[in-house]
Amino acid sequence: MKIPLIALLLVASLARAEPLDDAVAAYDEGRLKAAARGFAASAARGEPLGQFNLAMMHLRRELPGASDAKAWQWLQRAAMQHYALAENALGEMIEQGRHGPLDKTAACDWFERAAEHGNGDGALAAGTCFYLGRGRQQDMAQAHRWYLQAATAGDVGAQYLVASMFETGLGVEVDERLARYWYDVAAKNGDVAAKAKLKALSESS
Repeated sequence: MKIPLIALLLVASLARAEPLDDAVAAYDEGRLKAAARGFAASAARGEPLGQFNLAMMHLRRELPGASDAKAWQWLQRAAMQHYALAENALGEMIEQGRHGPLDKTAACDWFERAAEHGNGDGALAAGTCFYLGRGRQQDMAQAHRWYLQAATAGDVGAQYLVASMFETGLGVEVDERLARYWYDVAAKNGDVAAKAKLKALSESS
């Protein structure tokens, strides 16, 4: 009986996933040599998660001959596949001066790409680019847009900032209901200042 193509593809996919899972487990257990072998094999197959993890081991100096240059190369390969974690990491490398002279604009470019592909850390960093006018022209509406994405992804600091922007009308129309909502979300996630803000808003109403 001829095996359907879709079944062959599924078997091939599972065969690739299992060694990568083994590599992740090895890393979690502190078996760095085994993890490196698994990530390297995955990276060589063109899998973005393997490429990203191998890059992280280079950045953390967990490999013989580890270097920022090699990390950059693997992150670039993963980013070419729109892997958001890699895109955000490239922005961080630039911002931290781990890839040549600091280029704020290039760092923000990568943060925005990561944010566009759903990365919450990228959204937070992109929002800060616009909020501070660092690597971007200052634009509070754009800052609010990206902070809102980061807040939705669960970043507590972004949740507080979004609430404050709704409260004061910074980059967005004043909306006390949404300000209360986001202060409440931040407060439930442990932000002490958000709890104080909620109390103050309740007392003033």
